[in-house]
Amino acid sequence: MSRLQDALHSMSAERLKAIRRGIEKESLRATADGALALTPHPAVLGSALTHPHITTDYSESQLELITGVHATPETCLEELLRIHQATVRALGDEMLWVSSMPCLLPADETIPIGRYGASNVGRAKSVYRMGLAHRYGRRMQTISGIHYNWSMPGVDSNEYFALIRNFRRHAFLLLYLFGASPALCSSFVAGRQHELHTLADGTMYMPHGTSLRMGRLGYQSDAQASLAVSYNGLDGYAASLQEALTRPYPAYEAVGIVNPGGEYNQLATSLLQIENEFYGTIRPKRVIFPGERPLHALRERGVEYVEVRLLDLDPFVPIGIKPQTLRFLDVFLLHCLLADSPEDTPAEIAQIARNQHRTAAFGREPGLMLERGRGEVPLVEWAAELLDSFAPAAVALDAVHGTSDHADAVRSARAMLEAPAMLPSSRVLEVMERDHGNSFIDFIRSQSLQSRAKLLALPFSTAQQARFDALAEESLQAQKDIEAADTMPFEVYRQQYISPHRLGLGRAAVAPALADV
Repeated sequence: MSRLQDALHSMSAERLKAIRRGIEKESLRATADGALALTPHPAVLGSALTHPHITTDYSESQLELITGVHATPETCLEELLRIHQATVRALGDEMLWVSSMPCLLPADETIPIGRYGASNVGRAKSVYRMGLAHRYGRRMQTISGIHYNWSMPGVDSNEYFALIRNFRRHAFLLLYLFGASPALCSSFVAGRQHELHTLADGTMYMPHGTSLRMGRLGYQSDAQASLAVSYNGLDGYAASLQEALTRPYPAYEAVGIVNPGGEYNQLATSLLQIENEFYGTIRPKRVIFPGERPLHALRERGVEYVEVRLLDLDPFVPIGIKPQTLRFLDVFLLHCLLADSPEDTPAEIAQIARNQHRTAAFGREPGLMLERGRGEVPLVEWAAELLDSFAPAAVALDAVHGTSDHADAVRSARAMLEAPAMLPSSRVLEVMERDHGNSFIDFIRSQSLQSRAKLLALPFSTAQQARFDALAEESLQAQKDIEAADTMPFEVYRQQYISPHRLGLGRAAVAPALADV
């Protein structure tokens, strides 16, 4: 019996049933003609600083919709649907852009950064985003995705890091199966070097691409490429991040904290301003106390859950993701947790990055090879091996839930592996060509309008609307209360927040609050 089968055999049904998940989903607000909406965050949606379910990500024009923690994929997506319904009703003529790659963008400097009010925490969130603009440009930050938060009781930090190592090794499979961004609007790459092909006027693509969002044009950073963060344990991971959070970086020192006009350019001149600036396909996470740094929370209390960050929005689904995808993720993550997970090495870390970029740009290319160990293996062969190995996890989850849904999700993945025309990235290009003259903007605009219409047509009771109205009012009052309670000058607040001693263990590490950004 393998280690995986032995672990599943000894695991109680109660533990498997106690797996929990939640979703964070980003979407740009777009005008009816497919351009970025430059209007403020709708006041009727409440405060982006304090609303528990509806906020903004990088841009004032980029909504982030957040579910609570759920026992099943179905209830998680039901809540996500309700949040979507409340949101689209507040957008007037605007719509949620259903692609991970952005709509028609204005000049970089006119893309609006998120605004969160006059409090210190609100200002800090905006200054952090200004720092991202200086470091990476605003266009890169308008990419949207879905984050899947996942936990299981009785899992310690070492086990979560074992999960993370396996996840990173096998993440190419998720990019291949669920990548849905093979094309983009040429406004996204204006003035940038790239390897894209022209598909039509205003549209560029990779013929065999799966997820341009996760490739070299997406969340990438030459500065961060110097970070070889190890996932062999919490101590090493934390030490790597601490260095990046405290080591001055010459290019960012040149930008400075404050410009000659007295406006803030960034929170810090280190390689990372704060923990969330570190890009990755998956993160170890821990719910923080008010005023606590995320790295301190991890060191003090260990990993509580993982955040999967590589999922594209599915443009064929109004809320961006299907129940079957969540079930596949549950199987994938459970397998990653329980299968053998050798420690990573600097060579493997570099190899994983190359496999990610290769799959993102060329994943559907017949015969594509990925690096594994000291050799290469066909992507489809490695993917088939993984799908075979997922069977025990799928069977175990189906047994405790009394369904065949998890095995069905794996079978569906195998069908896409055997018929790549069924992949979301293939379908995007097919429908673009068939119905929209190979225009990315026309295709996503049409899908966005259809999604808006479907969401508006669904029943939404007076009581449901009243609940979201109340949440909006409560969030606006909460923001006012935070602003009224502020007494500290912002510069003192900033210095205290980025202080290196707040990254370590002990009570001294808790100071003024900066909400998760």
